Amino acid sequence: MEQVPHIPVLISEVVDTFKEIQDGYVVDCTLGYGGHSLSILQNNPNIKMICNDQDNEALTFSKKRLHDYNSRIVFNKSNFSEIAKVFNDKKITGILADIGVSSLQLDKLERGFGFQSEVLDMRMDENNSLSAFDVVNGYSQHQLEYILKEYGEVAEYKKVASLIVRNRPFSSAKELSLMLEKNMHKGKLHPATLPFQAIRIEVNNELGVLDELFKSLEKQKLNDCIIAIISFHSLEDRIVKNYFKKWSQSCICPQNTFRCECGNNHKKGKIITKKPIVPTNEEIKQNPRSRSSKMRIFKFD
Repeated sequence: MEQVPHIPVLISEVVDTFKEIQDGYVVDCTLGYGGHSLSILQNNPNIKMICNDQDNEALTFSKKRLHDYNSRIVFNKSNFSEIAKVFNDKKITGILADIGVSSLQLDKLERGFGFQSEVLDMRMDENNSLSAFDVVNGYSQHQLEYILKEYGEVAEYKKVASLIVRNRPFSSAKELSLMLEKNMHKGKLHPATLPFQAIRIEVNNELGVLDELFKSLEKQKLNDCIIAIISFHSLEDRIVKNYFKKWSQSCICPQNTFRCECGNNHKKGKIITKKPIVPTNEEIKQNPRSRSSKMRIFKFD
């Protein structure tokens, strides 16, 4: 078995989240190297898993890693937008989604995510038609400005978009990264960090897929089901926070409504985490990539 080059974030907190489940399936929406799934399986013999990922390499690796638990696992390849709908014939008692780029993708330069990569790809599912090469070299300046502002929250989004348009074509992530490093102010973050985030989100429709997951969960009957979402930046966390808040409200009338007219019976469950769970200082020292992670938990009634 090849060495596992990935440390799953908030691992003990994830295990603790699902420790009381007595039966049914926990869906790992973003399997990656299988670290979360392995720990859940090891620590709770009552749980079965649906292990999902859109990355073929992740699935191949994790099928080997989790081989000893095959009788308790269903593997599935897709993005996670409608995973609960696909498996609505099974009793789903938990859902975990670790929303972010896995080390598998970041560390393998041939995947085109890293600053030193000789390709410009960034597809989590390599069968997708849209790549970072297409976005960087094909989008108009206006389109680039939009994704840099909305998905990367890049302060100087107009300047970055202009630099990309004036200096393209780019054949590699390394070439793009060096251009940004040369022309942009150097702060705490590498100048390419937020632009790369914006391009990656666009390529993989990450915010759209997350929103579709929540819309799909709303339509399913997930009684007594725990939902745990780990996010890594404010855009994702805002979506999670807003949906959990919406699901916890019984009255959904507009705020200026004099008297409730909605029936006051729309509450789907309760928010378990008043504030998001964040990594300890010890975890951040061991795994610096965990520093921006936040986990929010909701339980359906």
